[in-house]
Amino acid sequence: MTEERVSPLRQRMIEDMRIRGMGDKAQKSHIRAIKDFAAFLGHSPDTATPEELRAYQLHMTDSGVTPSTFNVRIVALRFFFGMTCGREDMKRYMQFRIEPRKLPVVFSVEEGSDILMAAPGPGLKYRAALSISYVAGLRAAEVCNLKIGDIDEPTGC
Repeated sequence: MTEERVSPLRQRMIEDMRIRGMGDKAQKSHIRAIKDFAAFLGHSPDTATPEELRAYQLHMTDSGVTPSTFNVRIVALRFFFGMTCGREDMKRYMQFRIEPRKLPVVFSVEEGSDILMAAPGPGLKYRAALSISYVAGLRAAEVCNLKIGDIDEPTGC
């Protein structure tokens, strides 16, 4: 089995992550992010300048990195520069990306009616469960745990 050579900088970062109590997955994610940053730079990441950091963030944006991946890498870079390198000043050059909010898909009246009519069985049981879950926005487990007392009687309108 071949042993991968670990640079002193990487070893220090691994030790810092162990001190912080990070799990294995978080450590691997942080190492992967710093590796990607070093590959972009072409030199040791601890000597990066604010302009190189900005260029890397632009590179991630232009290459279509998702906001969540972008933010995970920024967290790793913040840890790397703050804890491992002792360069707190680099944190102010890092920006998180905001994940765009997606509107939920709302069925048209016809689509809702078609779904309800496709409910199996001769009775109203499944159709009622589907109707309640959609209208109230309930999860499947919440629909399964409904009791008769949970449903209010209609008041005269």
